[in-house]
Amino acid sequence: MEIEREPLTSSTEIENHEGAIIEDLRASSQNPLSDPTEWLEKTIERNILLTTVDAAINWARKTSLWPVTAFTACCTFEFIGASSSRFDIARFGMEVLRASPRQADLLVCGGTLTWKMAPQIKRLYEQMAEPKWVIAMGACAISGGIFHDSYSVVPGYNHIVPVDVYVPGCPPRPETLLAGIENLRRKIAQNSIKKSGTKR
Repeated sequence: MEIEREPLTSSTEIENHEGAIIEDLRASSQNPLSDPTEWLEKTIERNILLTTVDAAINWARKTSLWPVTAFTACCTFEFIGASSSRFDIARFGMEVLRASPRQADLLVCGGTLTWKMAPQIKRLYEQMAEPKWVIAMGACAISGGIFHDSYSVVPGYNHIVPVDVYVPGCPPRPETLLAGIENLRRKIAQNSIKKSGTKR
């Protein structure tokens, strides 16, 4: 229901009316109003991610593996196939093969390893920065393959360097290598910085 008011005619009435409105406002505004914080709480809920330091570091490590290769035989071609656009190891952050082991944290090795070549593989591993991981790709890398009983062949890279993931096959297909990389990523995700020293 609207209340009809008589229009104010004199300037004194207008001033008195405005003064009354101002005094009412002053009387009701002695205490500050609380700030509306709903928008802030919604912003915080939308933009804050809670995690652990372990999870953040492991996520960074598993999504940006920097590989260096040590292939002495035919598994090289299957690794090249895994690097191509059809299988695309770039999605794991490992599209650039490192030119130096000092820039790498993943050693992918495969092929028959002779005892004469073993010191170079060990040196390659030792030059990599911690933390570092090794994938042994193919039967020759895992156990020496068909040459395992030869006097000149190392019966597996794990006699020279610690191996994290074994990828079986002769040679293993690119899909098998991708499964091995995924296994390594799961292993990296379980690491913790609480452990003293390095992972080995």
